[in-house]
Amino acid sequence: MFDPTIFDNLKVAFENQLYDLDNIDGRIRITGRTDRMEMSVMSREFSIRFALCENPAISVEIRLEAGLADLAAEILEMKGDQPGCLLRIRFDLMVSHVEAECGLIEHTLKGIWPEVPLVQTLSRVYGEDPNSYKNEAELRFRRKIDEEQMEDIPELISHVLLTLDKLGNHLSA
Repeated sequence: MFDPTIFDNLKVAFENQLYDLDNIDGRIRITGRTDRMEMSVMSREFSIRFALCENPAISVEIRLEAGLADLAAEILEMKGDQPGCLLRIRFDLMVSHVEAECGLIEHTLKGIWPEVPLVQTLSRVYGEDPNSYKNEAELRFRRKIDEEQMEDIPELISHVLLTLDKLGNHLSA
């Protein structure tokens, strides 16, 4: 009999919450989903990308990752190991005034996610508008999550929606 892993259970919990916000509430539009098993290193990755319906210019990706050590520790019930998943949340948006807008993005994200390290990565396509950059603002959670945090998923998603809303309001002003 198949016993779902921590990764599988968290993936389904995120999917259930987010698809309800898309299909039932109509608050978000899911624009992408990845469920990958990397056979060369025996790891798993799940990501789901979405945007608020009223502001599709700013999107977010929630990503879960589980490596071989976590999967093995759980399946083999290895004593002393704490299996779990890494959680990453990445907001994608365009910026023109790099210093001002990146500072505002940092201020906004740190106001909502004060304990989570933030990395902003800027890129642009050569030959396109030289004043427009894609900003990937990624929150990198320090500790792994597991089923103990299942009841926190609705609050986490609520914080993601709040962040999307505030980014949209601050950057359009």
